[in-house]
Amino acid sequence: MVNRMSSTLALLPEPAPLRAVSVSRDVQEFDLLIEDMEAELGEAWGDLDFAEALAFLKQDEAQELEFVVLAVDQEDEGHLLRIADVIRAAKRIGLKVILVADGLGPMALHELMRAGANDFAPYPLPENAFSEALARLRMPGPADSLDTMRHAGGDVIDPKSGTTPTLPARTGEGSGSDGAVFAVQSAAGGDGATTIAVNLAWNLANVSKRDSPSVCVIDLGLQFGSVATYFDLPRKPMIYEVLSDVSSMDEQAFRQALGVYKDRLSVFTAPADILPLDLIGPDDVNGLLSLARTCFDIVIVDMPATVTAWTDAVFSQADLYFVVCGLEVRSAQNALRFQKLLKAEGLPTEKLAFVMNRAPGKMDLGGRRRVEKMADSLDIKFYAVLPDGGKQITEVNDQAAPLNILAPRNAMAKELQKMAAELFQARQAISGGADISGKRGKKSFLGLKFG
Repeated sequence: MVNRMSSTLALLPEPAPLRAVSVSRDVQEFDLLIEDMEAELGEAWGDLDFAEALAFLKQDEAQELEFVVLAVDQEDEGHLLRIADVIRAAKRIGLKVILVADGLGPMALHELMRAGANDFAPYPLPENAFSEALARLRMPGPADSLDTMRHAGGDVIDPKSGTTPTLPARTGEGSGSDGAVFAVQSAAGGDGATTIAVNLAWNLANVSKRDSPSVCVIDLGLQFGSVATYFDLPRKPMIYEVLSDVSSMDEQAFRQALGVYKDRLSVFTAPADILPLDLIGPDDVNGLLSLARTCFDIVIVDMPATVTAWTDAVFSQADLYFVVCGLEVRSAQNALRFQKLLKAEGLPTEKLAFVMNRAPGKMDLGGRRRVEKMADSLDIKFYAVLPDGGKQITEVNDQAAPLNILAPRNAMAKELQKMAAELFQARQAISGGADISGKRGKKSFLGLKFG
C-alpha cells in the first residue's frame, strides 16, 4: 500500500522518519515509481500533489527529508510554472530533486531542469534507472561539499548560514567542470542575433552583484563579425595568428588575444581583415571552444549567418543553440531548413532554442496570432519572445554600449536581462558537453547560406 499524507500534511505515524516524498498530479499514474520508492525506502516516504507540496516545503518537517521525486507527464505541461515553483521550493531548503518525466517535450523538460532538478529519469522507468539516479544524487560532489543551493534569483545560498559565498574563479584545467556554451545565430540577416548575443553576455557578466560568472563572448563571424563594434574594442592582429594555428594555442595565448570590456567581460573579436570561412575547421573550433569553456564559466558564441563546415562543431559543444527569428516568412523558412539539416545530420534538435525578436506588443492581437501560427508551423515553442525595442536599440548599438547601461527601461533590455538570469540558473542544470560526433551521418555542412 502507498502511504498518503492527509490533507493537513501530517506525517504518517511510522517508526522510521520520513526520508522522501513524491510529488505528482496523481501518483497512481506512476505505478513503477511506487514500486521503486517502496524498494528503496520501505515505508519511509509519502506522496503529495503540487499544492500540498508547496505548503509542506514551507514547514520545518520538510527540512528533514533527503530528497523529493517530481513525477510529471504530458498532462502537466500546462502547469510548468507551478511545478518549477515546487522544484525551487525544495532547492531553497537544501533538498535534492529527481525529475521523473513521461512524454514531456524537450523544451518543457529543459524548463524544469533549469529550475534546479538534480537528476532525471524517463518514465516508464527502465530497470535500475531510479536506483541509479538516487545513487548519483547521493554521490558527494563540489556542490555537496559547499552545501549550497541556487535560489530563483540566481544567487548561491548556503542553506545553513543563509549567506552568499563567492563562486571560485575559473583558473584553467584545474577548475573542475567545464563552463556552459550558448551559441546564437540568426535565421536570416538582420534578425538581431549579435544584439542579443552581446547583451546576454554583458547581462550574464553582471547577473549578480557578488558572484557573477566569468563570461567570454566569441565572435566567429570571420568576415563581417561586429561584436568588437558593439563594445568599441580593437581587433587585435593576434586574433588572426590564433585562428591560423589553434592547435598550438595555450591558455596564455588565448587570454592575450582577448579584449576586455569594463573589466567585466572578455571578448574574442573577429579578425581585423575579412577572412575565408574555411580558414578554420571543426578541430580548430573544438579546440578554441574547449579552451574557452575551461577558462570561463559561460561562453557566448556569436555565429555567422552562413552555415559552415564547422557549424556542427559549435552545435556539438553548445548546451543551447539559439536561432533568432523575425516575424517574417524568410525567417520561418530558414528556421525550418535549419531543423531539417540538423535532423539529416543526426544532431540532437532538442538543443535548438528559438527566439522571436521584435515581437508585436501584447495589445497587437493579430501580431500575437502570427507568432503562434509561426510556432505551430515550425512545431516549436519559442524559448523567448523579445519585444520590439524600437529605434532606441539601433541608437544604443551605435554608441557601443550594452542596452541596460544606456537604455535600462527599454522593453527589450528588460527581457534580455530576464533571459540572462534564467540562463545563469540553467548553467547549473544543463549537462552540456555531450559528444555527439559519433551520431553524424556522411553529410556535412557545406556552406549553405541563410536568406
